[in-house]
Amino acid sequence: MLVLGQPRSKLIRKLTALGPYLRESQCLEQQFFFDCLAVCANPRLPTEKREFWGWWLELQADADRQALTYQYRFGFYDKNGDWLEKPLPDKTIADEVHNTLRVFYPRLRQLLHSLEIELQPAPGVCGIDLNTAA
Repeated sequence: MLVLGQPRSKLIRKLTALGPYLRESQCLEQQFFFDCLAVCANPRLPTEKREFWGWWLELQADADRQALTYQYRFGFYDKNGDWLEKPLPDKTIADEVHNTLRVFYPRLRQLLHSLEIELQPAPGVCGIDLNTAA
């Protein structure tokens, strides 16, 4: 299976090398799912019951645009392993969560550039400006 001219297995391998962000079990043929559990909401609980504030990002192959388009959301990762889109509760948590996405995005963009794959926001994406990320 090819994704924008790249073997999917090679792309998965490269995306996995970015760190603990890719959730391969949640990826589809032409879509890739990343997330980051940035701030633990309840660190005193046993590991399996902990919940987190963070982000998730989906990449979708867009053959018409010859690019991978992205959309991302911020929210709460609950003890059931589900993401809930929720406002981040305060500035400290928001800053930490936003920073982890700003650190990840340039690495993703650089990797895709090395594979000659363009990265573009999906139509309607708004939020923090990732193109000015470090």
